[in-house]
Amino acid sequence: MKISTRLLPVAVLLCALLWGSAFPAIKAIYAEWARHGVEPDMSNRFLLAGVRFVLGGAVLLLMAKHPWVEMKKTSWKRVLVFACAQTYVQYALFYTALATASAVLGGLLVSSGSFWWLVLAPLILKTPWPNRWQWALMGVGAAGVLVAVYRPGAGSGQPVLGGVLFCLSTLSGALGLISLQKILVTMGARAATGYGLFLGGVMLLLTGVMAWPDFACLFPPKVILLTAYLAFVSALGFGLWNHLTRLFPVNLLAGYRFLVPMCAVVESSLLVSSESPGAGIWLGGALVVVALIGLQRYQLKTT
Repeated sequence: MKISTRLLPVAVLLCALLWGSAFPAIKAIYAEWARHGVEPDMSNRFLLAGVRFVLGGAVLLLMAKHPWVEMKKTSWKRVLVFACAQTYVQYALFYTALATASAVLGGLLVSSGSFWWLVLAPLILKTPWPNRWQWALMGVGAAGVLVAVYRPGAGSGQPVLGGVLFCLSTLSGALGLISLQKILVTMGARAATGYGLFLGGVMLLLTGVMAWPDFACLFPPKVILLTAYLAFVSALGFGLWNHLTRLFPVNLLAGYRFLVPMCAVVESSLLVSSESPGAGIWLGGALVVVALIGLQRYQLKTT
């Protein structure tokens, strides 16, 4: 499916809306667990994430044209590294961060993936290093993150620990996106995403093995519906995003990611009743968005 440059912002906005809705959805699951006296401990979180990504990955693999044939042409080690980085490590940290800090803070800090990309791509893919203007904009974005963590608002939990975990999560996601570039040479984006989600989900399920006996308690009807929705978000959001990475330069896509924190913060603010964003979130978010828009405009001028 071809997507024109004019439609690129619309496609990224769809991804942003999907990913943004995942924050309040996971918080809703944690709230439902609390209502039933269940703690979101490590095993429970990993089991939840594992079910979500196994389902999402399976859907994408069923929709792919020839996933097994493409797998034979691709290094299985690269696929495992991709699955580990983009799904297993990223979401092990992500679900832990959401149990520690607010969805609103997480929604803002998801934007740190764009900054990681600008630093990591020159080291791994040998793209040009950021110039002084880009470094300055990244400094503005980092200042925004610090402001947000300092005054995150009500219901923020442990913002410093949560902020570190969210940033490490996006670092793993950026590494996964870099590893994906070599996989896409021999495998379609739909199959690659499907394998990444499915295999990463299996890893999460195995890590959460201690929670298996409590499966029925952890998945009452409401949690089943929310998990099915999250699997849909994973399949469509990551499938579309990774397809875009095949059509457009990743540096260009990174600039449009300012839409992700905007959608995530707004959706979390509206849908998570226990959280009230403070002044730090709005001021810090404004700085982050300004930095991302500036980086995007610079990238467009140089491409």
